[in-house]
Amino acid sequence: MVRPKISVIIPAFNEENAVGLVVKAIPKEWVDTIIVVNNASTDETRYAAEKEGALVIDQPIKGYGNACLKGIGYLKKMEVTPDIVVFLDADFSDYPEELPLLVKPIIEDNVDMVIGSRALGNRDSGSMTFPQVFGNWLATRLLKLFYNYRFTDLGPFRAIKYSALLDLQMADKTYGWTVEMQVKAAKQKLKCTEVPVNYKNRIGTSKVSGTVKGAVSAGYKILYTIFKYL
Repeated sequence: MVRPKISVIIPAFNEENAVGLVVKAIPKEWVDTIIVVNNASTDETRYAAEKEGALVIDQPIKGYGNACLKGIGYLKKMEVTPDIVVFLDADFSDYPEELPLLVKPIIEDNVDMVIGSRALGNRDSGSMTFPQVFGNWLATRLLKLFYNYRFTDLGPFRAIKYSALLDLQMADKTYGWTVEMQVKAAKQKLKCTEVPVNYKNRIGTSKVSGTVKGAVSAGYKILYTIFKYL
């Protein structure tokens, strides 16, 4: 069986101390392209990623969704586009070596999208703040209530068929990116599943959960997105 082509997109904003570790830990035998989207960083994020062999592209406009959309735009221009796209954060809170766990259901069971669930895996103490845990709990229950799709997490570590990703016509430019993907997947009746992933304390301070403003803004955007597509 020929392994499908897999690309990894890593949005990165000022992650010079972590992004290189993320790239280094990705099992290279499983992937064809590692794209780090340098999202208006003012530190050495680009250098740290390139040092470990990643392809780095720039997105000068801040926003998690903006960075992901930039990565997708690059994939569209590739001579040979991937079969599967994996999204992974640059803060080294996930375990990149668990990537095969996320892509195997797509390869073996023809699943369209796989969410790496921190709720089902093991989390280090303090790796997720209370607002994060509660926000995930609330959001996934609203997804079940309004869209009849069961998720346990909005985890950023996820894999999706490239064709399905394009069909979703992703648009969110900031904090609503992950939940938008899950809402649209539910509306389009994609075949989705979750796999347990482990989670550790990130390197550095989160730009979202690490501040009150960031946590509130992210929570509002997540709820707004869930109701927007009803």
